[in-house]
Amino acid sequence: MTVRTRRLAALLAAAAFAPAALADNPFNPTQNPPGGLKKETPANKKPEKAEEKEEKKEAATALPRVAHIKLSGDLGESPAEADSPFGGSSETLRMKLDRIRKATKDKNVTALYVELGGLECGFGKVNELRRAIADFRAAGKKAFAYAETLGTKEYLVALACDSISLPESGGVEVVGLRAEVMFYKDALKLLNLEADVLKMGKYKSAVEPFTQDKMSAENREQIKSMMDDNFEKEIVAAMVAGRPGQKWTPEQAEKVIDQGPFTAKKALKLGLIDSLKYPDQFEAGFAKALGVDEVKIERGYGKPKSKEADFSNPFALLDVLSPKKKPESKEPKIAVVHLIGGIDSGKGGYSPLGGSSVGSDTIVEAIREADKNPTVKAIVLRVDSPGGSALASDMIWQALKVCKKPVIASMGDVAASGGYYVTMNAKRVFAEPGTITGSIGVFGMKLVTGGLFDKFGVKTEVVSRGKNSGAASSHGKWTDSERAALTETVEDVYDTFLTKALAGRHANGQTMTMEQLKEMAGGRVWTGRQAKANGLVDELGTLDDAVAYAKKEAGVDPAKDMELLLLPKPVSFLDKLMDGGLPFGLSAEWKLVPGAEKAVRGLAPVLGANKDRVRLAMPFMIEWK
Repeated sequence: MTVRTRRLAALLAAAAFAPAALADNPFNPTQNPPGGLKKETPANKKPEKAEEKEEKKEAATALPRVAHIKLSGDLGESPAEADSPFGGSSETLRMKLDRIRKATKDKNVTALYVELGGLECGFGKVNELRRAIADFRAAGKKAFAYAETLGTKEYLVALACDSISLPESGGVEVVGLRAEVMFYKDALKLLNLEADVLKMGKYKSAVEPFTQDKMSAENREQIKSMMDDNFEKEIVAAMVAGRPGQKWTPEQAEKVIDQGPFTAKKALKLGLIDSLKYPDQFEAGFAKALGVDEVKIERGYGKPKSKEADFSNPFALLDVLSPKKKPESKEPKIAVVHLIGGIDSGKGGYSPLGGSSVGSDTIVEAIREADKNPTVKAIVLRVDSPGGSALASDMIWQALKVCKKPVIASMGDVAASGGYYVTMNAKRVFAEPGTITGSIGVFGMKLVTGGLFDKFGVKTEVVSRGKNSGAASSHGKWTDSERAALTETVEDVYDTFLTKALAGRHANGQTMTMEQLKEMAGGRVWTGRQAKANGLVDELGTLDDAVAYAKKEAGVDPAKDMELLLLPKPVSFLDKLMDGGLPFGLSAEWKLVPGAEKAVRGLAPVLGANKDRVRLAMPFMIEWK
């Protein structure tokens, strides 16, 4: 009996004896169905049933509706996450944006109720949300923002709405920006561990936390440059434009920020928000604000309804764990390939310490699937990645190079180092204004563990043939001969990176020289705005802008609605379980320890470096507070 068969048998046995109480647990099926979200067109629209006609009739005579959508969490983008039948799944960024767009087009929706929680994302996703709300308002509808507390990113989204309300006990925690970079050199010493490093590029600071105890001048320079750009053009500019009644100049807005954090009462006094209301009072004010007598609030507008799982029937449970895939339509479509997370060779997956990576095999397979699909007219590569393995990044680059269909790249929160490398074969590269990108540089690193084992009395004997046989060993540092050989490898990878980056820029109409590119490379990271000014990307825009450009390249009207094929396709909970790919492990426990999750993420490059010595990764520990 195979491991997969034994797991399946155990699952069926467990389901057969599951407590009756489990029968009441809801199951949220995969909300991004295989093949993407289907948009109906006259050619594929099915005849309406009697009940559907009745629903439309009722909607036509119903009260004006206020569409409620909650925005919180990290708003992941990958369509390939498995759902759990025991707890459902979180919505992706696309699901949230599609719900706002649906409300924009819904004639019965007159306003948007944006409930904001803690947003754990970057400025790229914030810009996507602000753009969707702006489009909603451009349709002649109003948007109302409500939160208990507003951090910087929540406040930026709220500024895209017509009004902002908080309870009087709430607050606005807009205090500017802060980048925290943790250093582990002394901590490694306590464990008799040491990082051995090779790098190309004076700004390639991803290895600094493991070799130094403070920030280099070059790293401080690039962080300050990006921070100034984001502070002035993301935060201050949004406050000036989003609170026109205050008539703030940029300098005045900065002085307001310097007074934070704010109680809700002080925020109201300073003009940061519009009213102090508890949720019931806030909702009761919709009708007056819209000039009507009464409205209907549709909570969770557009969100797919949960499905009940029959835990008393193990065979019915299998249908829930591994739902049948819907047949793909024959309609023309745009494929959106999501490259989300660190880049590794193979299929990628979850780390037992938390987080996940995307595998080159998985992305290459998705690209080939889109290229071979006769209904796919163009491909958009959506990247939200700090990079990773140089080899894995190059495999993805090659798959895009031989792709016969137009490829457009769209950068999310981060598309740096390997995340930038994979976009270089795109016909057009779009970045969000606040995207962290660039980082054209290479490093090699390994964690030397011999001292730790010696400390605990573990002795190591070595028998070898070959002068450089210890290059991949973690027991000791590289010898002079090994270092020389690996330095040559790192230099070669860096030269390849520069050559391919320059060729990609020239193919897209840029005229920069190699010397000019080197001035912007060296491992330095930039905001999307800075990258556009320097010619490292072609356009500033959202994923929708990239999709519109892909339609144009495919000879389709950019304004025409087209189905999106979201790739890699979702994997069922059962398949994940059978393959041992579910995120079981220490993730939840680590999150309970203050600061532990951040420290674990900080150790990720060391763990990855011992797997793959040559890395294309950004100084990922930049966190905008």
